Amino acid sequence: MRAVPTTSARLLALLSLLQARRDWPGPLLAGRLDVSERTVRRDVDRLRELGYPIRAIKGPDGGYRLDAGTELPPLLFDDGQAVALAVALRLAAAGGADVAADAARALATVRQLLPARLRHRVDAVRVTVGGATRNPVDPDVLVALTAAIRAREELRLEHAGTRRRVQPHHLVARGGRWYLVAWDLDRDDWRVFRADRITPRIPTGPRFAPREVPGGDVAAFVAGRFRGAVDGDTGWPCRGEVLLDLPAAEVAPYVHDGVVEAAGPDRCRLTLGAWSWIGLAANIARFDADVEVVGPPELRAAFAHLARRFTAAEVSG
Repeated sequence: MRAVPTTSARLLALLSLLQARRDWPGPLLAGRLDVSERTVRRDVDRLRELGYPIRAIKGPDGGYRLDAGTELPPLLFDDGQAVALAVALRLAAAGGADVAADAARALATVRQLLPARLRHRVDAVRVTVGGATRNPVDPDVLVALTAAIRAREELRLEHAGTRRRVQPHHLVARGGRWYLVAWDLDRDDWRVFRADRITPRIPTGPRFAPREVPGGDVAAFVAGRFRGAVDGDTGWPCRGEVLLDLPAAEVAPYVHDGVVEAAGPDRCRLTLGAWSWIGLAANIARFDADVEVVGPPELRAAFAHLARRFTAAEVSG
């Protein structure tokens, strides 16, 4: 015997069906849910009590339509929608925009509710930020680029009046603008494209095996390109990476050619360069937050040297 679904499970199934298409005849809904039309009417009334604006459709069979409402009811997302929502929140939380703090809290809430298989997909998306974003980019463009990067699918796009075929590698926010780092198939070379000038074309192309950016560090590569360097040369003789106990949105506006990545609601990963290891450590210390040095050892030694110097200054004072 087939198990009879509980009322709550049946309501979720009904809501999912109503979200999947515009109009649903009553008999068809009853058949899909394996219940009577009377049960469908009762369940529709329950969803209306929860705030879902479901309108009855007149006709020979009758039916139902889920309309837009004036208030936000409880939401139900399928796997793809949940991942897209979490990715969009990650972009907003890392971008240094006015909604960054709210987006970070919303992302933490959504991530906690995701099943493990979806949480791993969301956590795999990494967006690099190097300064507050001021130039608006269509969120649909950012999500489309992120999806192509995650799926490792070739992308056809228009950029500043030209058509290109690329293998997208990474999204970077730098100096108030979003950029796409990609291997240009037509130029047979790496290119950095302004995202606000990109129009993605569908469908995407075949999957590809990602290649490594010159130097192996996308942040260093982009910084070097803006200095006119090649092969990922940043121009800084000293470059290090740390974890700061501050939200990315609070750090990003004060980082110029460095890179900030969200590492949680209240933590971020900072990659920065300087002319000396001592100068780099002092530059990081200005954020007045707990620091965990990721590398290299020279930066860790520079922090230890500064600690001894500051301790000696306190004793002599």
